[in-house]
Amino acid sequence: MHDPAPLARFGGLVATDLRDVTGDPAALDSTGWWAVVADFEGRLVCARFGDVRPAPVPRPRPGRWRGPDAGAWTSSLDRAAYTAGVRRIREHIAAGEVYQANLCRVLTAPLPDPAAADPDELTALLARGNPAPHAGTVRLPAHGVEVATASPELYLARRGRTVESRPIKGTGRTAADLLEKDRAENVMIVDLVRNDLGRVSATGSVTVPALCAVEPHPGLVHLVSTVRGELAPGAGWAELLEHTFPPGSVTGAPKSSALRVIRSLETAPRGPYCGGIGWVDADRRTGELAVGIRTFWIDRTAPGGPALRFGTGAGITWGSDPEREWEETELKAERLLAVASGEYAKTPSVSGAIRATGAAGTTGGTGGAGA
Repeated sequence: MHDPAPLARFGGLVATDLRDVTGDPAALDSTGWWAVVADFEGRLVCARFGDVRPAPVPRPRPGRWRGPDAGAWTSSLDRAAYTAGVRRIREHIAAGEVYQANLCRVLTAPLPDPAAADPDELTALLARGNPAPHAGTVRLPAHGVEVATASPELYLARRGRTVESRPIKGTGRTAADLLEKDRAENVMIVDLVRNDLGRVSATGSVTVPALCAVEPHPGLVHLVSTVRGELAPGAGWAELLEHTFPPGSVTGAPKSSALRVIRSLETAPRGPYCGGIGWVDADRRTGELAVGIRTFWIDRTAPGGPALRFGTGAGITWGSDPEREWEETELKAERLLAVASGEYAKTPSVSGAIRATGAAGTTGGTGGAGA
């Protein structure tokens, strides 16, 4: 029976001794150290731990993680459906209903040995195969939360009254692959994030210290901007989440219109993918929540038996080419799916095995994940 002890791991710390679990964001301004998982659809799980100590990510232990076969992944949108969705978003843009919208799909693969599926063991593999600045684990099996993230993107950081977001928009294998469309998309989302933070920040305090910086990550580069503000009197985590969630970089602009488009085109809930994942130290008034991209989660109640899930997506603008957007989602996942399937160290061509499954309802390309 799968019943590992509750655990969270972020930023060189490991947390054990679970004390409390709540869905009330006001708890994050109370006391204690909390792990946080906010699903894209709005479910919030905040877990307070009593023992928090420095600890490096352990080395992978043979046999403790058995991931899906590389060819076992299926997609909630196949290539034809995804590219059709891109064209539909362009129609919404032409009609003036939205300027940009993220189109995502959820990949699913059965777990061959659910007892050998500990998300913290997957985090150990990801730390070596795809290191990321906001990587971590939240393991709360009794609450249906088993997440391993290799997120590169900061959703919200808080240091006292100072809050910061670092939206990512623009992806390529190298900086030379980045297009003017990528920069325009980034600037558009920066404006959205400025507006979101402005709702909870002191008047005149929101700034953009960095715009469209090129940032390298394993196997690709991103355009990353920084938006910063000072919280208004009386505002805390509850107000931050109320006015900024879901993250703008994985919804679109205007956010309300983009969310309507997303609901009309996507066929599976995103869950923790594109939500918020991280930690809050209420005693020190600090915290970091990542955007839940490059994120795996275990679903032990899946209809066909326990499964591993992983999201993929891309931001669509008027300048988007449907095939290029599909390939962007493939690029973001290629390395991570290989790590999770245990293929990364064995062969450089795991994507070929995934591509061979390309019938309707399967990935049909090099992988796929991360907005």
